[in-house]
Amino acid sequence: MSKIIYENRLSSQEDIKDFILEGKARISFDNGAMRLENELSAEEGQKANFVLWCPVSFPSDVKIEWEFRPIKEPGLAMMFFAAKARNGAGNIFDEGLEKRTGEYRQYHSGDINAFHVSYFRRKEPDERAFHTCNLRKSYGFHLVCQGADPIPDASVDSDWYKITVLKTKNKVVFFVNDLQIFEFVDDGMTYGDLLTGGNVGFRQLAPMIAEYRNLKVTWI
Repeated sequence: MSKIIYENRLSSQEDIKDFILEGKARISFDNGAMRLENELSAEEGQKANFVLWCPVSFPSDVKIEWEFRPIKEPGLAMMFFAAKARNGAGNIFDEGLEKRTGEYRQYHSGDINAFHVSYFRRKEPDERAFHTCNLRKSYGFHLVCQGADPIPDASVDSDWYKITVLKTKNKVVFFVNDLQIFEFVDDGMTYGDLLTGGNVGFRQLAPMIAEYRNLKVTWI
């Protein structure tokens, strides 16, 4: 039986008072949704990027849902999930782990394991010409699955898009507006051990601006 275990409208500063920001970002709620944009100049490269973590650690078999609206590109939007310390014994926020400041290497080749799906990629010239959604598994920066990105380019008039990650045992299925984009079945060997539960986090690459609302996690 499915059970909703977490809901957050992401509509005010109060809603994210316990979230953990790594890196620097401007976070606002003028439209009743969480707007994320970089605080540092995009010319700073990886130093200008950031991750905003939900503080709750979730179980292994979950459905993660949120709504997304791209306002300005270039840039990239990504969701980390099933994020845990690599030693398997602690939380990703434990003091003994390497400090993370939003630079990508710290997340794919640092002290944590995680899946990360990049679902709006408009950073490099080839990404802007041919749009894909990529699933990577870390530790190790393994590109394990890929599918076409159906979301149009960013605009101040963009619609909202429902994003869904379904993670059950050794399978990850990804949807945009209930359209299945890809399915990955992990054998637990080729790209390391199976990932179980853990934290979820929003990542953006500068100078992108996007809005988010209605984060929901269902135990299945």
